[in-house]
Amino acid sequence: METIKNTPEMLVLRLDANLPLANAIRRSLSDIPTLAIDEVEIYKNDSALYDEVIANRLGLILLKTEKSMSPKTKIDLKLSKKGPGQVYADDLEGPATVVYPKIPITLLGEGHKLELAATAILGTGREHAKHIPGLCYYRHILEAKSTPQIDKLIEKSKGLIKPEKKGSKWLCDIDESTVKEIEKLDKNAVSDSSEILFIIESYGNMPAKDILSEAVNALEHNLDGFEKQLK
Repeated sequence: METIKNTPEMLVLRLDANLPLANAIRRSLSDIPTLAIDEVEIYKNDSALYDEVIANRLGLILLKTEKSMSPKTKIDLKLSKKGPGQVYADDLEGPATVVYPKIPITLLGEGHKLELAATAILGTGREHAKHIPGLCYYRHILEAKSTPQIDKLIEKSKGLIKPEKKGSKWLCDIDESTVKEIEKLDKNAVSDSSEILFIIESYGNMPAKDILSEAVNALEHNLDGFEKQLK
């Protein structure tokens, strides 16, 4: 396995193709506990949006998930804003870190007010999509025949890995439009290799590397539970 990119926002791994394992890890993102607003009590809402719409927007605001948090974690937040002006995510007050402070919640006119209290808890994507921490996907690294015309297309392509020449073939990560251009020259020129690129993109509430670690832990936990059911 080779790490191609490792930033808080994105993790890219290059590894031998094991599609069942890759898919199991991808699906396990739904079992990762993350912090999100779960309950909202609105005391005053003079904005043009219904209370239900405000509550939905609050639930989708990304909050930082800390390693010290547990299933018992409950964080109380308050918001009190008077118009005129825009209400943003960072108008929430309380001991939780908003990942993207300038997410708009609603607009208040002259003399209008929004006042509410909210509670954030840990939950998983199986309970609600707002708890899913990011995207996970994978694709094959491609093999392409080497010819003068194909070489020009591959050499100017931009993928997650730099094209590698191995004998009479390329190993590359090329987009669909480039594949179609190559197949116009030779319809059998491109095929899947024995390697894949495994990619995790974080929404921001936890680093991409931590998402992978937590997904693997969740998968192990689920397999242990499955094994116990067989006994």
